[in-house]
Amino acid sequence: MTGFGSPHILILLLIIPLIYYLHKKARIQKKNEAIKFSNLAFIKSALGDTKKSKRDIHLFYLSLLAIGLMIIGFANPHIPLEQTKEGVNVVLVMDVSGSMQAEDYTPSRLEAAKSSAEILIDSLKSKDYVGIVTFESGATTAAYLSPDKEKVIEKLHNIAQKEGSTAIGDGLSLGIDMASSIPNMKKIIILISDGVNNAGYISPDEAIQYAKANKIQVYTIGMGSNSQVLLGYDWFGNPQYAELDETTLQTIAKSTGGKYFKSVDDKTLDEIYRNIGENIKREKEETNIKDWFFFAAFLTLLIQMYYRYGKGRILQ
Repeated sequence: MTGFGSPHILILLLIIPLIYYLHKKARIQKKNEAIKFSNLAFIKSALGDTKKSKRDIHLFYLSLLAIGLMIIGFANPHIPLEQTKEGVNVVLVMDVSGSMQAEDYTPSRLEAAKSSAEILIDSLKSKDYVGIVTFESGATTAAYLSPDKEKVIEKLHNIAQKEGSTAIGDGLSLGIDMASSIPNMKKIIILISDGVNNAGYISPDEAIQYAKANKIQVYTIGMGSNSQVLLGYDWFGNPQYAELDETTLQTIAKSTGGKYFKSVDDKTLDEIYRNIGENIKREKEETNIKDWFFFAAFLTLLIQMYYRYGKGRILQ
């Protein structure tokens, strides 16, 4: 749908019918005054020959057209072109806490997540930007938002396993800051975790409100096998199992207009990332077309000048 950056300027288009009315009124007045005189030569001069009269009318209409085109140009028109799409800011927020070293994925949860993330990055368009945030007991930036996919993949490969807890709220909040760092682009976060939020300064609920305030969609991926996965034993010899808080991840996705996915192995994780990459919706890009109208006005003036002063015409 066509829009205007300065729609108030369009009110100047009202000048055109006013000019037309005054011009028509002047012509009628000129004819009426000519009829009052009996001098045939004067009447002829006042009314003009038919051919010249038509030419004058055409020149007048061309002037009105040029004025109208210039007014529309100054109103800064723009249209959404279907063949041109805006880029999307995509931020991967990855859990690197101690539970991500579990080996129910090949060769481990973290390495499987990194491998699958590469599939997503490769599926993004040239105008898309991508960045990576990692979190455990706190959150940190692993790769700044960039259109250079190869550089981001290189940073992805360098992500190392940590031993900390799981600060989902902190990771999501830092991801929101990164996604918002380049304005006027659609913003998407893909949050992957295999644990329960048990660390950090920002709660998942606070991060959700932050995402909504910044109009950011969050897709969440829960990593966890169908059966319990043993991580190790505590100081008292009690077994420690990997836990997945699906409820929190589902709430994050639903509240922000995203979607939750459950991954049970590295194959389903690959498929999830591939599905997200292929289905990211891009907004139609608003393309400024004011130069089109200025160029059309310029052509109109050239036509008018040729019509007035071109071959066979006499300067008046």
